Formats: sequence, C-alpha cells, structure tokens
Amino acid sequence: MRRERPNPDELLERVQAEEAKQTRGRLKVFLGASAGVGKTFAMLSQAHEQKDRGVDVVVGYSETHGRKETDALLTGLEVLNRKSLQHRGVTLQEFDLDEALRRKPQLILVDELAHTNTPGSRHPKRHQDVEELLNAGIDVYTTVNIQHLDSLNDVVAQITGVTVSETVPDSMLDRADEVELVDIPPRDLQQRLREGKVYQAQRVETALQGFFREGNLIALRELALRRTADQVDAQMRSYRSDQKVSGVWATRDRVLVCIAPNRLGARVVRAAARLGASSHADMLAVYVESDRQLDRPAEEQRQAQEALRLAEQLGMETLSTGGHDIVAEIIRIALERNVTLIVVGKPIKPRWREFVHGSVVDELVRRSGEIDVHVITGEPEPIRRRPRQSRVHQPATGILATVAVTALTTALCYVARLFLAPTNLVMLYLLGVAAIASRFSVREAVIASVLSVAAFDFLFVPPYYTLSVADSQYLLTFAVMLMVALLISGLAIRLRRQAGLWQSREKRTAALYRLSRELAKSRSTREIAAIAVREIGSVFTADACVLLRPEGSELCVVANSTSNFEFGGSEQGAANWAVNKGEAAGRGTDTLPSSQALYVPLLASRGVIGILGLKTEQPLDAQHENLLEAFANGLALALERTFLAKESQEAKLSAESERLRNVLLNSVSHDLRTPLTIIGGAAVALKERKGDPVELTDTIVEQSERLNRHVQNLLDMTRLDARTVEPKFDWHSVEEVVGSALRHSREVLKGRHVSVDLASELPLVRVDGMLIEKALVNLLENAARHTPEASEVRVRASVERQVLRFEVTDDGVGIAPGDEGRIFEKFYQPGGASDDRGFGLGLAICRAVAIAHGGRAWAINRTAGGASFFLDLALPDHAPGVPLG
Repeated sequence: MRRERPNPDELLERVQAEEAKQTRGRLKVFLGASAGVGKTFAMLSQAHEQKDRGVDVVVGYSETHGRKETDALLTGLEVLNRKSLQHRGVTLQEFDLDEALRRKPQLILVDELAHTNTPGSRHPKRHQDVEELLNAGIDVYTTVNIQHLDSLNDVVAQITGVTVSETVPDSMLDRADEVELVDIPPRDLQQRLREGKVYQAQRVETALQGFFREGNLIALRELALRRTADQVDAQMRSYRSDQKVSGVWATRDRVLVCIAPNRLGARVVRAAARLGASSHADMLAVYVESDRQLDRPAEEQRQAQEALRLAEQLGMETLSTGGHDIVAEIIRIALERNVTLIVVGKPIKPRWREFVHGSVVDELVRRSGEIDVHVITGEPEPIRRRPRQSRVHQPATGILATVAVTALTTALCYVARLFLAPTNLVMLYLLGVAAIASRFSVREAVIASVLSVAAFDFLFVPPYYTLSVADSQYLLTFAVMLMVALLISGLAIRLRRQAGLWQSREKRTAALYRLSRELAKSRSTREIAAIAVREIGSVFTADACVLLRPEGSELCVVANSTSNFEFGGSEQGAANWAVNKGEAAGRGTDTLPSSQALYVPLLASRGVIGILGLKTEQPLDAQHENLLEAFANGLALALERTFLAKESQEAKLSAESERLRNVLLNSVSHDLRTPLTIIGGAAVALKERKGDPVELTDTIVEQSERLNRHVQNLLDMTRLDARTVEPKFDWHSVEEVVGSALRHSREVLKGRHVSVDLASELPLVRVDGMLIEKALVNLLENAARHTPEASEVRVRASVERQVLRFEVTDDGVGIAPGDEGRIFEKFYQPGGASDDRGFGLGLAICRAVAIAHGGRAWAINRTAGGASFFLDLALPDHAPGVPLG
C-alpha cells in the first residue's frame, strides 16, 4: 500500500468538508432484513452504552411492539412524550419533533425511519424529521428494514408478492455515517415469530405462510447483506481517496472493461459480462477518447459507441473520458475505483503496426501492477486499405508550402553561414520543420525533415554542392538532425490533434452551457421547446422539432420544424416508436432507418415525456450523437421543471381551495345554525303558546333577516369572485346613497348613536348605487358588530384630490396589529368579534366592490381608540350639473 501526499487544493476541500460535517449530526442506521430481527433491541442496547460513556441520550420515539425484553431496555433512558394528533376521529401518537429540537440532546433515538407521519405533522415522512434533527447538529440512531428502501421496492414486491407503501430514499442510507446490519438466520426468525416475539399469536400462521416464508427471508437477507456491503465499500473508497492510497485492495471483485474503437468492442463487453456474472462483480465499461484515434474511420467510432450502449443494457456502469495516453488513463481509473480485473480485447491490427505505433494491450499488461488483465481473443483483422481521410488542405498546397518554407530557411542559413557555425544552422532548419508540422500533416512534416537534411548537406557540409560527406562525423549530425526533426514534427502534430480534440469538446461544452442557460430563463413549455429547436438546429446545422406527450394522450407538436418533416406518415411511426420504447428511432438507427429525421426520446423521472426530432443532411457520427443525447437530457429536465411547477401551482390552488372550503363549511355550520336554532325555538314556543306572541314573532323576523344577510353576503361574494356581476354605472347623489345604507342598517345599529358628516357641495358620482350601498351597509354592520351598545358610529363623506372618500368610524377595540390588510380577506374573522360574527365576507365584499369601481378599501386604527374604515372611489373630471373649477 502506497500513500501520496494530497495537493493543497484537495487538502483544502477535505478540510472544508470536515468543517461542514462538524455542524451536522451523525446518523447511524440499524438495518435489518425484516421485522423481528432485533433492530430496536440493538439500538437501545447501544444507547445504554453511550449513556454509560457520559453521552446525553434521549429516546425520541421507540416502537417496542410490547416485547418485554425490548421494553426493559427503556428503563434508565429519558423518553420524550409523544404528540397526540387527531385523524378521522382517531387519536394517534407521533414523534414530537419540536420537543426534540427544544431538548436538543447529543444523541436521540428515532425508531422506524420509513414511517409515514399523521396528517398535521410538520413533515409527511419521519425521515424528514430525522433530516431536520441532523441539520440541527443532533446525532441520530434509527432503524429501517431493507424492503423499505425506495430502489428495492419493485424487487421486494417481485420476491415476496407484497408491495411496501412506506419507503425511504436511498440517499438517506447513502448519507449515513454508519450502517450496522442486524442479522438473524431465517429459521431463527421464524422461531421467534412462533414464540410471539414479533406479532400477536393470531397473525403468526398468516405471516409464516406469506411474507415470512423461508425463501422470502433468505432473499431479503441477501439484499440486506449486499446493501450493507455497498455502504462499507463506499466508506472504504472514500478512505482510499482521502488517504491517497494508490494500491489495489481486493476487498471485492470489480471488473473494468476496456472498449476500443473496433469491431471487437461488443464481443469484449459480452465476455466481460459473463465473467462479472459468474463472480457477482461490479462492472465498469470505459472508453478513452484519444487524439491518437482522431484519424480512425467513423465506422470504428460508431462501433465504440454501440459497445458502450451494449454495456449499459447489460447493467454496467459506463464512463467516457479523454487523454493522450490511453493506458495511463485506464490505470488511473482502475486505481481510483479499486478495480481487481481489467478485461481488454486481443490486438487485431497487423503486427508491423503494433511495432510502429505500439500496443495498448502490451502496455496495459506491463503497467497494470497488482491488477490482473484478462485478454479476450478475437479473429485477426483482415488487411485492407483504409479509406482516405478528407484533408483540410489540398496535397499540392501542402507540398508547395513545404518546399517554400525549406527554401526560405535555406536562404536564411546561406546568409547566416558567414557568422554562424554549421551546427547552429541546424537549429534554423528545425524551426522550419516545426512550422510545417504545426500547419500540415505528417506527410509534409516528413518531407520537410528530409529536404532540410539534404539542403544542409548540399550547401553547408564540405564538399559543397554535393550530397557526399568528407567528414564522417557529419553522418551522425545528419541522423540526429533527421530524428530530431521527425520528433519535433510528431510532437507538433500530436499537439495540434489534442488542441483540435479539446476545441471540439470546448464547443460541445459551450453549446450545452448556452442551451442550459437559455432554458433556465424560460418558464413556459412552448418557450422552452422553441429555444431548444433554435439552439439545437444552430449547433447541428439542421432542422429540429419537439413533440410532447401529455399524460393519457397522443404526441403533439409544441415546436415546429422549418420544413414540417414531423407530419409525414413514416415520421409519425418513428416518433411513436421512440416515445413508446424509450429508444432512439429513425435515420441512422436500426429502427425505421428510412425516416427523414432522427427521433430521440426525452427521458425524465416520470418516464418519456416527449420526442426531439432532428433532420440532418448526413447521419450523425458518434460524437454528435452523444452531444444530441446530452441536449435531449437537458431539454427533458427543463420541460419536467415546467410540469412540476404547474403541478405545484395546481396543488397550491387545490390546497387553498380546500382551506377555503373548510373555512366556509365551518362558518356556515356556525353562522347559519345560530339563527336557525333561535327561529326553531321561537316557532316551538308559539306552537305551544308559551311566551309573548309578539316578542316571539319579532325574534323570528329578526333572526330571519339575520339569516338572509348571511346568505346574501355569501351569494354576493360568489358572484363578485366569478365576475358575473357587471356594475351598472349611473349618476347618483352621495346623500341618497348614504341615507339608503343607513335605513337598511337601522336594526343592526339599534342602541348606537350614529352621526353623519357629509361635506357640502358633494358632486354626483357615477357608480353602481346598489353595490356602493351594499358596501356601506357592510361597513356599518362591521362597526356595530365590534362595538358595544351606546357607543358612537360616525359616517363621513368628503372629496380629497379627485377621490370621493366614505369613512365609517367606531369606538370599538380596534384592529389587531398586522391585521389592517388581512381583515379584507375572505372568511377572515379577527379576534374579539361578537357571537354574531357572520361568514367573514362583509369586508371582503367591500374590497371587491371598490375594485370593481377602480378604487380601494382600507382601514386604520384611531389614536383615540376604535378604527376607521375607508372606501375610496375615483371621481371623473366633472359631473353633470356641477361647474368646472
């Protein structure tokens, strides 16, 4: 085992990560294969050990299921009281999160991590309670069974035939600082079940024949063991990374599959899959994109991508990376991932090419160190001439430029020979070779090297103007000069290839960044689709479209292509196949390749939500296919964001509607019941001839009017909200509107002193007289409701800055601080109201009437006590019969 010192940046990141951990509590999970294995017992036992060490331990929630041995372990531990919640007429006991945060112990025990909390709790799931405890810096012990893990839900249902409804996100277990497996053999667990230590006696036989069958328990036990091993392995890899351990620890089998751009890639993947299946090893398929492979045919690049897709289908983890030294990159990844076996394909190129260019397999075997290398045999590759690759420059242009540069360098050397030694002239020739190599291909670089050596020999080495050499030492000079020239040209060409490779990657990254930035700014589905069509079409120089599939409906176009290719018959078939199968279809694929366009599914967490179509002149190569897939993934995430935002808004509206409905029902049940009870009692008294008939009749009339007011307010508010009330504007006198409102409020204001103060020369106002009167009546009723008898209610009307202001002032208790705006909300009922409080709609109707007239309703507290309510209406420039100015 070798350790290397970390660099300062990595050390700083590690220190920052450790500081972040200091503020967060530690989580320990007791994991079991099923109920009854003893998780709670183990948790409570360790809690006693921690308490003996002086740790402040509290039991937040523990479910012992009446087991005597487990109940006994609660003795000596502080147990928090549970919180009682009502649900459907039943009182349920839940973990009291607020009390736990107030108590804030060093360690708290919270049993049954997957539990669903009773409605009315702060969080819907108990694991969210635990998350809040950890964020508060409290250490937590908790328990969970393997069948409750979200990722294993389908697997457990397939094994046991039971679908578990309460689940925990796998990330919760992944973030745990420690996972302890509480294990027991299946037969011992069945015996515990028969002894009544798990369930009550009447449930034992049903459980043994169902979930607790021996086969089910064995399978669940294996899942628990594997999941715990995965957690320990993750901790081991984290330790190796922190300590910079470069050697391999063969704690478990891990296989790395090397994918090369040739026809042997798929065969290597299948062979490695068989090896991994036999040893239950983790599989990782790696493709290294090197500048040495830039001149490989497009068909070979496609074969590599197909091999990667095959690896994904076989359940392998795939990784694409880049680097000049393929072997070094593979070894680096193998050491980082603690790989124990590397699988590579046998070389299939001719031997002479391996001698000239080197062999990846040979280098891998030599440099693998402690890692085993398994070579998959393959048929020898038939010798065939490669198709010529297209060149950026014409051959004649490159050769002419090479001759010209060599001639120019020779002329410069011919002048410099008078004051430079011949060996120094070699440097000028090497400079010319480097210039050619940086601009042209290998052929031009070799020609420049040979021409430079020949020109140097011909002009500057005696005997002059011949290719013969008098001094044999110059032969070594020529050889070194040629070798150095070839080396410089090779390095320059390699550097240019690498620059081209990184430039291509930079373009792809910039395109992805630009698209993601534009999508992040967008809000609507159509806007996002239109941006994607524009950006993707620009990057690929192609025609694009986006089709979405709303739930339960057919594909529909949300962003059209320029040529409308998506409306063709074959195009519809390819698009439907792609959205139904979740795989690309159309041009360049094996499915409906005769289509005009390529259709890529938009995969989101909820499945395939749509299709991205792209019509190009030529089929896409492997790199552009990867880029298109990345674009499709980004587009799918952006679209899903809009769907989630819409669903969130709908859920919010639904919750608000439910709240208003509950408030309305509560108000109706109270405010209609009271007058109905009084009317019913008075009617019974009349029937039985008890009491004064006149007084009873007055009571019935009074309460009937009260009931009518409540119902009328409710109807008015409903009509105003639905905008079915169109104000009937006409010119009215302010005095008449106020007088009519006071007459209709006579019974309500009985016993109170009412004063009216109307400004002189009030103009006519163009309003809906009935609605304004209704608003004033509600203001007067509100004043009467919140003031005692014999108090004063003042009504004023005045004009201020082209605004007609109605003011109703009372001497009541006033408005509670912060309620000045809330009192105008629907169904809001402030404290201090009398029993005759109504639905809480009177002031809301006032505000709705004011808004319908382009005004506003507001209220303030008076310094002398009580409150003032205002109804402001904008006045026109002039009223009929009122002089201007």
